Amino acid sequence: MSASPYNGRMAHDIISIGSATRDALFRSKAFKIVESGEFITGKGLALELGSKAAADEVFFGTGGAATNTAVTFARQGFKTAIIARVGNDVSGQAVADELEREKVDTKWLARDSRIPTAYSVILEHESGERSILAYRGANAALGAENIPWSDIPCAWLYLSSLSGDLAIVKGALESASRCNAHVAWNPGGADLALGLDALAPYLKSVRIFLVNQEEAAKLTGIPYDDVSGIFKKFDELVSGIAVMTCGPEGVWASDGKTLWRAGIFPETAVADRTGAGDAFGSGFVSGFIRSGGDVAEALRLGSANATSKVEHQGAKGGLLMREEFERDTRWRDLPIEAKPL
Repeated sequence: MSASPYNGRMAHDIISIGSATRDALFRSKAFKIVESGEFITGKGLALELGSKAAADEVFFGTGGAATNTAVTFARQGFKTAIIARVGNDVSGQAVADELEREKVDTKWLARDSRIPTAYSVILEHESGERSILAYRGANAALGAENIPWSDIPCAWLYLSSLSGDLAIVKGALESASRCNAHVAWNPGGADLALGLDALAPYLKSVRIFLVNQEEAAKLTGIPYDDVSGIFKKFDELVSGIAVMTCGPEGVWASDGKTLWRAGIFPETAVADRTGAGDAFGSGFVSGFIRSGGDVAEALRLGSANATSKVEHQGAKGGLLMREEFERDTRWRDLPIEAKPL
């Protein structure tokens, strides 16, 4: 594996902060996709009320945005650590064991003796689309006061699901300022639920801000399909780069001067979309770091990592090694349009 760009300068290239979970995925032909105005996306996943449906496939693994993104960073050759919280239980040990196999530093993976490890039940339609029931567990006990900010010098901090604790964002930005680092932020549902007024003060200091289209619409209050309106709002709020993923429709990004639109790499097959957003976000940041800030290159690696992930089972299945991305001609050409704003 090639050397990281920061070897010898600091303990870690990047530290991923956020959630760690045990995942259980159930796929069933009994799941139906229904159209309804009750959902912001216009679609929902349904079972017949009162029914007992058969599961066609079951898969157990580990997930959580902090662990998923940390594995991408490690596979891309960066010296990576994780700050997260698990229970002192079998599920927590499974999370730790997998991270150590992936060469992610787990010295800040805390064990909670009172609260179990977070758990996600993923209900997946045969198309690969899914809905997730999430129990926050020990994730909710990860607090800013438990993070040794003065002991984590690094070039980048990647923030994901923080259970609505914006003190962690504040601590990360202050820590980054002290050591001349950068912060990427992909907020989770509880973080976004705090609303734009609560999040806005931090957005001017974040280098990369990542959300999906549904999250962007909810956060800004702008209609789901009004991409121009969403990015006009983001450009007012985000001093760095705002990125919005649109699932199979591709991704948009803006730095306030240029608006990029990228398609996706063709999928050979869809095995599981769980973790695709984390795969894209961590791939985007990896590409951005390695290329010295080239957004097009970041989009290429982010999209390749997400495509490879959906072709494999589990939240970490298919995450690309650096050598795989660089050598496989499949990942060389991604349709990208860029226009000045």
